[in-house]
Amino acid sequence: MVAVTASEVFVTGFPGFLGASLLERLVTRTETVHCLVQPKYRAAAEARAAELVGDDWGADVRLYDGDITEQGLGLDAADRSALHAAVGEVFHLAAVYDLGVSRAVAEAVNVDGTRHVLEFATACAVERFQYVSTCYVSGRYDGVFTESDLDVGQSFNNHYEATKFEAERLVQARMEEEFPATVYRPAIVVGHSETGETEKYDGPYYVLRWLQRCPGVAPLPWFPGADVTELNVVPWDFVVEAIDYLSQHGEPGAVYQLCDPNPPTIPELTRLFAEATNTRVLPVPATPGVGKRLLGTRAARSVTGIPPETLDYFTLPTRYVNPATRRALAGSGIRCPPFASYVDVLVEYARTHEARSDAMT
Repeated sequence: MVAVTASEVFVTGFPGFLGASLLERLVTRTETVHCLVQPKYRAAAEARAAELVGDDWGADVRLYDGDITEQGLGLDAADRSALHAAVGEVFHLAAVYDLGVSRAVAEAVNVDGTRHVLEFATACAVERFQYVSTCYVSGRYDGVFTESDLDVGQSFNNHYEATKFEAERLVQARMEEEFPATVYRPAIVVGHSETGETEKYDGPYYVLRWLQRCPGVAPLPWFPGADVTELNVVPWDFVVEAIDYLSQHGEPGAVYQLCDPNPPTIPELTRLFAEATNTRVLPVPATPGVGKRLLGTRAARSVTGIPPETLDYFTLPTRYVNPATRRALAGSGIRCPPFASYVDVLVEYARTHEARSDAMT
């Protein structure tokens, strides 16, 4: 497909980590990047724009106070009208990424927010709508989850998964009406594959942080079936590079799962973390229910730092495949590196850096 580049682009999710990394690429190929920013992140957004683009960033990047949870995105009428006339492409990255999020908050941000951004994009008559979903719209599907799958009768581990599923249903319903949307489903996103850089430590980092705190031997709950459970993690540079490339060369109407085609199993990932931290893991046989109850106590949480919600992913029966993504990326040089090739840099970065205090949630 011939590369498509809109002259003016609208982005949600800035100054979040993926949004900021994508903006750095967009400014090189678009006339103006318009970013919707929650007022509480305005100062951080200005600092990040200056860091990425330079002190005269206002010539290429324009920030608008607003909120996707509000009708009209919280934009004033004049700005909204001007954007409707100028914007030809929308990148919707904003979402709440929290396994313990309440239903009300997840519904407002992930579902209502996506509905409002779709309405805005429709008013702009966009040529392309780039939507960042997640592989975990799969919920607890027992089997192989493909790029053509969505509603397969699955249950969900938490409100994050359930509301991202509902949000993607909204997008795919519009795609069936010929709306020019593309869906990207990243797996669990971790640090940069060459530097380890990240802005917060969640997902598999909870296990890594626990191993780093334990002197020599680290007890970990071990659940039935964990030996064959895969944990699909991808470095954020792969995710950003893939979205950047596919947004130009991919097909509207496509769904791309940005996952590792050969992910580590729970034992493999744990072993690699243990080797990189010079720690021996002591498996403690348990059930997910018992593990959740133990980690749900204030004392256990303060000692381990592991939220009980993460335990669902130690027994997740779902595998992810991405043949459409790999076909679309063929010849681009963009591929997901194997976890073993970059685990050491993840561990070293986590050892020497604290999480960013201004990280978006």
